[in-house]
Amino acid sequence: MKPKFPSLLLRYRHWVTGLFQAGLIVSALILAWLLRFDFSLPYRSILLPAIPILVLTRLAALSYFGLLRGWWKYTGIRDVFDIVEGVGLGSLLFWVVLHVALRNLGFPRTIYVLEALFTTGLLASVRLLSRALAESVREDISSCKRVILIGAGSAARTILREINGPRSAYVAVGCLDDDPSKLGIRVENVRVLGTADQLTEVLSSNPADEVLIAVPSATAAEMRRFVKICTRSKISVRTVPAWKDIIAGRLTVSQLREVSLEDLLGREPVEIDLEAVKREIQGRTVLVTGAAGSIGSELCRQILDYGPAHLLCLDQNETGLFFLRLRVMEHRGGAQLSFPVADVCDTARVQGLLAECRPEIIFHAAAYKHVPMMEFNVREAVKNNVMALLGLLDLAEEIGCKDFVLISSDKAVNPTNVMGATKRICELILSSRPANGMRCVSVRFGNVLGSSGSVIPVLNEQLRNHQPLTITHPEMSRFFMLIPEAVALVLQAFAIGTHGDILVLDMGQPVRILNLARNLVRLSGQCEDDVEIQFTGLREGEKLHEELFYRHEQIGSTPCDKIKRTRGTLKDWSRLCRQLNELAEMITTDSALAIRAKLREIVPEYAFRPEDLMHKFANTCIESRSSAVAGTD
Repeated sequence: MKPKFPSLLLRYRHWVTGLFQAGLIVSALILAWLLRFDFSLPYRSILLPAIPILVLTRLAALSYFGLLRGWWKYTGIRDVFDIVEGVGLGSLLFWVVLHVALRNLGFPRTIYVLEALFTTGLLASVRLLSRALAESVREDISSCKRVILIGAGSAARTILREINGPRSAYVAVGCLDDDPSKLGIRVENVRVLGTADQLTEVLSSNPADEVLIAVPSATAAEMRRFVKICTRSKISVRTVPAWKDIIAGRLTVSQLREVSLEDLLGREPVEIDLEAVKREIQGRTVLVTGAAGSIGSELCRQILDYGPAHLLCLDQNETGLFFLRLRVMEHRGGAQLSFPVADVCDTARVQGLLAECRPEIIFHAAAYKHVPMMEFNVREAVKNNVMALLGLLDLAEEIGCKDFVLISSDKAVNPTNVMGATKRICELILSSRPANGMRCVSVRFGNVLGSSGSVIPVLNEQLRNHQPLTITHPEMSRFFMLIPEAVALVLQAFAIGTHGDILVLDMGQPVRILNLARNLVRLSGQCEDDVEIQFTGLREGEKLHEELFYRHEQIGSTPCDKIKRTRGTLKDWSRLCRQLNELAEMITTDSALAIRAKLREIVPEYAFRPEDLMHKFANTCIESRSSAVAGTD
């Protein structure tokens, strides 16, 4: 049978702490009396009646400032200030009672000051001692993980407070900070041992199991440096969230996370006009095609934040839609959700859906996107990316859709592959097509981190399987952004775009794929020398460097700094329609080479060499390595 005494103490904690503090107050009064009268207790007829009055007034004041709680192990500077204020208020009440209510008992004036000082000292001391004892007691310090913190600022202080707690599974052995003025100081009783560059030397005399990067304001370059230092020292590393995440809630050890590739790329947070987007979406019916894909699923999630009346998530990937449904159902708010399984090329099926649900806004994210795959499947690329768009636009116009947004790609600029050429044709269709009551906008951007089949998942899988990392070319670079960031900007572009606009998202500086691979190696805790990197050569249709704009395009600003508006030479709509009709006939009868020639007729910037293709491509043969090489699709 468990003893009842500890549970009784917890139940009556406030009474116990109150009585204990009453004892301290009485002790302070007697000590003050002894000092005033040379360690004797004269005038007991004055002292004894004053004791209960002093205790009651002090406890009332302490209670007012919340100082009767027993959680002294969390004592901080704020509690000391509260004690000073509580003692001051208690002294005032004590004086009022003695001089006004009891017409002065002849109480010595010096006792007022001495007792207040002793009471303040005793109340603060027991709290600080309680915290010191609590922090010095660990259930089993030998089993705690030893950590070194990079950073000695406010974030490090917050983490150390929790680490120093009685039930912490960690013990801090030191801090590192690049500010030389902090060397040797103590942060929450943990000494700053050196700079981040001295980690290896510090570890030799202060062994640790892990490094915690407690610098939430660190730039991407600083994070890369910290990770490189930790990798060189062969020690695992974690980091605190960014300031924007810390502000949302109290920073705790549980919020520490692995350093991610996003930290090393250093994308700035996106700020969008939420009200403008909400005005466009709230209460309307929205259709997202390709909803199970990386961009499409994030579109669905973010669109629900703006209160649509009905959201249709369309995709031919039934399994992908199943998991999308699981993710978004709890965030639906009051919106009606539908998950139609359909191929955008199936005109009859799409026509029936549009006629039934009558969406007012369509985000068209459905497309074949993998460059090498489409080089071997030219007909399917044209059919899915171009012809499906044409059919969808006609059906949308028939049912009175008001807004149509196309997700385009930087591969549409000076394309060297079929996928890019089809995306460029899609941009031309939307920019040249007469409005007829439907606003059409294209949004062009580069690669998104972690999308299915892209470079990051491929490299990660190779690292997990201890395989060489395969990269096509040491100089290859790509534009990268985060999926949530890209989608947020797509929604902003939708809100500000006018008919025919091609809006280009700010992708920052291009990133070398080789540097990306090296960063992934470091994040995996391995040394670069331990992982082989193989260069396999450019794949079919790939470019060394992608572009965001054509030279002939006029680049203009928009209300959003991270979105640019481009205007190029518009295609004659009737001529473009004739070329598209010819292309539609060719995909059922002509060769892939002839279809490519027609694509170049529509997009003169499309660069390919027919003589190289004659012996390299066969539509029925797909090389197995196309799915194994870390590309940048």
